[in-house]
Amino acid sequence: MSLHDPDLSLIFQALADPTRRAMLARLLEGPAPVGALAGPTGLALPTVMRHLGVMEAAGLIETRKEGRSRFCRLRAETLRATEGWLAGQRALWEARTDRLEALALALEAEDAVRPGYGS
Repeated sequence: MSLHDPDLSLIFQALADPTRRAMLARLLEGPAPVGALAGPTGLALPTVMRHLGVMEAAGLIETRKEGRSRFCRLRAETLRATEGWLAGQRALWEARTDRLEALALALEAEDAVRPGYGS
């Protein structure tokens, strides 16, 4: 990852909390005021603001103030960058498991050619 890529540690830390994931799911529908995000959680506003701060520090959301209200917006580009990293990891592990499967099949075929070997 380059210097301009998001900090995956902060992103995964933010995504680890179910309350934050629920807020992000709501933001997939579009920008929302803090109050709309806080309502379903049942949490006090200062606690919700701390959750939002974690997500903002991770680059998952951005907030802006309009009059007396604060609105949050999902930063999809951060999720896309994270998805790209995960896809790379998935490809790496799938390639490794494919090689392991090929080795297991080759060993199995070798045993079939030499009956009684290892018995």
